[in-house]
Amino acid sequence: MDKWKDNKAWFLVLPVFLLVAFSAIIPLMTVVNYSLQDIFGPGQRVFVGLEWFEQVLSDTRLHDALWRQLLFSGLVLLIEMPLGILIALMMPKKGLAASISLVLIALPLLIPWNVIGTIWIIFTRPDIGLFGAAINGMGIVFDHTSSPIQAWITLMFMEVWHWTPLVVLLAYAGLRAIPEAYFQAAKIDGASTWATFWYIQLPKMRGVLTIALLLRFMDSFLIYAEPFVLTGGGPGNTTTFLSIYLVKVAVGQFDLGPAAAFSLVYFLIILLFCWMFYQVLQNVGKGEKS
Repeated sequence: MDKWKDNKAWFLVLPVFLLVAFSAIIPLMTVVNYSLQDIFGPGQRVFVGLEWFEQVLSDTRLHDALWRQLLFSGLVLLIEMPLGILIALMMPKKGLAASISLVLIALPLLIPWNVIGTIWIIFTRPDIGLFGAAINGMGIVFDHTSSPIQAWITLMFMEVWHWTPLVVLLAYAGLRAIPEAYFQAAKIDGASTWATFWYIQLPKMRGVLTIALLLRFMDSFLIYAEPFVLTGGGPGNTTTFLSIYLVKVAVGQFDLGPAAAFSLVYFLIILLFCWMFYQVLQNVGKGEKS
């Protein structure tokens, strides 16, 4: 009976949970319905079973987009996670300086995704953009619309600038939650800065870093607005990620069946990688505790 009383707080969250589930399940069921049928028009459809899934899984363009997406997400995580931790370690711990630092760090997160692409288009223009003018002033011809390497560099800079603050804020929160007694004990034992970070700060931040890793992977794997505005998937298909390819199939070609099957495969890929990341991080934590 006492256990039931303690769990009554869940009833306060239940309306929100039902609302979110309702708004998510109906679109999902619609996508599942489209993925199993060939739609010719209003009221004209034929059940095709798993035909669209077979077509999507054998599509070489999908395979290329998947490898580009994995490369992009992997590079983003390799840069943002260490950089975010480093910045969080360098930030002031308390006082007005800490408050100002947190506000300044969080500013890029407040900018809408489609505006980010527009900002970086202007920023990299050789005639009026600070970055583009500076690079071209050094004698380097910079044009991300014609060079695949420069398009990738611009996208990486843009993504790191936009989302590293999220890692910083989570890492900073994890650092501030560590009791001061741990640092006092480390100081008494004569532990170096690196030893303090490796054996105290990093293990204590594992929870928030797990959240940061999962959030950043999912968001980078679902990225659409920024590369679409900045490069449009080009030059050629060099920055055509899974999301951009999905939109081309659904909106450009209006192939609703293959697009629905593709979106479900896309969803399962994200779930699979997130589950793998979570399991690896959990096993690392258990190994260190034992």
